[in-house]
Amino acid sequence: MKRLVLVIAIPLWAHDPITTKLTYNAEISRILAVRCLSCHATGSVPLATYEQVRPWAKAIRDQVLNRKMPPWGAQRGVGQFRNNAGLGQPEIDRIVQWVEGGAPQGEGKPVEAVLHVEGAITLDHAITVKAILPNAPLEAKATRPDGTVEHLIWLREYHGLTYEFTEPVKLPKGTVLEVTTNSAELFLSY
Repeated sequence: MKRLVLVIAIPLWAHDPITTKLTYNAEISRILAVRCLSCHATGSVPLATYEQVRPWAKAIRDQVLNRKMPPWGAQRGVGQFRNNAGLGQPEIDRIVQWVEGGAPQGEGKPVEAVLHVEGAITLDHAITVKAILPNAPLEAKATRPDGTVEHLIWLREYHGLTYEFTEPVKLPKGTVLEVTTNSAELFLSY
């Protein structure tokens, strides 16, 4: 009796070892939501989910290190611009550490939406605020329809950090969000 033995080669993909505490869900999704999704929510290189971002992680790292993404044509160090779309050094450092640390997804949910607040706005629907990313020292507060005021943050020194609430802040429709002096991005979940 003759036997046929088949040898099947199955490629094994090595996973990058995880050596960072930074995760997509907790830190990187916030940066991408603020700095990248205005161009990369859809299209040839969408970056709206972890599954879309992960294959591009090393390319994203290289692009931000070379300051090619997000594009900002003005020469750094010449003039100060409020609408500067470029990444700050803390954001670049986080992206690099995340990629070089294995680009983990992490626990919990990523940022689902971003709300830019400058001055005062009245909410036309209820929201849940998970975190605040200020762009400078500021004070932010929410005045609910019943008149109660909740101070969200008072930041005397700017360090380029995202401030994540221990418990997300639920705000009803009709709440007035007010940011004094500067502007901030609020990270929301629904």
